[in-house]
This record gives sequence, C-alpha cells and structure tokens, in this order.
Amino acid sequence: MPFADTTHVKVPEGIDDEKLLFLSDILPTGWQAAVQADIQPTDTVAIWGCGPVGQMTIRSAILLGAEQVIAIDHLPERLSMAAAAGAITINFDEENVVERLNELTGGKGPHKCIDAVGTESHVSFGQPDTILDRAKQMVMAESDRPHVLREMIYVCRPAGVISIIGVYLGLVDKIPMGQAMNKGLTFRMAQAHVPRWTGDLLRRIEDGQIDPSFVITHKVDLSQGPEMYRTFRDKADDCIKVMLRP
Repeated sequence: MPFADTTHVKVPEGIDDEKLLFLSDILPTGWQAAVQADIQPTDTVAIWGCGPVGQMTIRSAILLGAEQVIAIDHLPERLSMAAAAGAITINFDEENVVERLNELTGGKGPHKCIDAVGTESHVSFGQPDTILDRAKQMVMAESDRPHVLREMIYVCRPAGVISIIGVYLGLVDKIPMGQAMNKGLTFRMAQAHVPRWTGDLLRRIEDGQIDPSFVITHKVDLSQGPEMYRTFRDKADDCIKVMLRP
C-alpha cells in the first residue's frame, strides 16, 4: 500500500489510546501552526479559532514559551477550554477584537497572529465584511471568507508573523496587502506536515509535556457516528471533539 509507512505509527506500550489518537491530525496541525510562527519567549501570540486545532495551537504556543497567548472565538465552551490552558480569551460577539488586542498589547499589536479558522470564518452582522464574503460565495465570486486574515493584518505588530493553518480553498477578496507590505509582515502557511512532527510530539506525550485527550468532550460508539457528526456540525451540546469507539 503506497505511503502506508507514513500513516501507521508504532507507539510505545502503556500509553492510553486517547492520548495518542490526535497524533493523526489535530495535534501536529496545531503544533505546526505555532512552530511556523517562530514564537519567542517575549512574544504575545493571538490565535483566531478555538476549535480542536485551535485548542492544540494554544497549548503548543504555551509549550513553545510564548509570554502571552490570546484566544479568539465566540462559543463559551471553546473559550472556557482555552482559558483552562492559560490563554486570555476574547469573545468576538461581545468585544471588538482589534480594540481588545491593542489594549492587551499597549497599542502595539501581537507579535504573532495565527489563523486556525480558515474558510469557515463565522458570519456575523457585527462584522459587515463577513456578510459580503458570504454573498460573494453564494454567487461564486469568491470561494473563502477571509475575515480573520484581514483582521490579523490590521492588528499584527510591524515586522510580525502571520501563520495560517486554517484551510483556504481558492480565491479571496479585499485583502489589505498594502498594509501587510508596509508593516513588513511575514506570512507562513501550509497544510500540516503530519509525519514531520510525529516523532517529536510522541516523545512530548511520553514525557507528559502535553496530553491531547483534554479536547475530547464526547465518547460514543461508532454506531452513533452520524448523530455525532450532526452534533459537531451544529456546535450543539458543548461539543468540541468526538471520539468514536469501534
């Protein structure tokens, strides 16, 4: 089977499956988002999106030594999980993200901004550009909703880094490239290189540096899969991550 050696990992005895399960995707994805931001010990790191990948990104940024981590979302259960890791939280339904980030950084903006949302950026009447993006999607004039990308450019500190791990599918519009250029921002982005990080992250799990199982909110039998996909899609029952048992 082609590439079978990259999708099957021999793991040590004595570690719970729940701790190892997310080596397959969300842990290395969140880790790469933080690593490619080149986090330094004095950095303020802002992370947009507190879903499963965002949660791993938050803990990766903390593990890599960021001085301050700020997590942005609007779902209470996600913000609560982010706060439990030690992040400062911003609910974009209740606060202006740019104003709050400037307040937390003395008007300078975060050193590093991470997009863990991508094309599924939330649509809100409080953020008019998201309405325009959704309308453009419907008439096939744009494929993604880049509200988060715009917001990161507006607020990122000059000479800062923008790390994009949230997936984009095609064309985006109204990106303030002039501001990004004049600020001297660095953009780093990619699909997650999962095999590259597997060995290092497995060691960190063994050493107790991180336990990815914290993100599991629902454990159900495989037969309940269709129901739980709907629950996750609808963000119901405080669902963040589901583990299906065969």
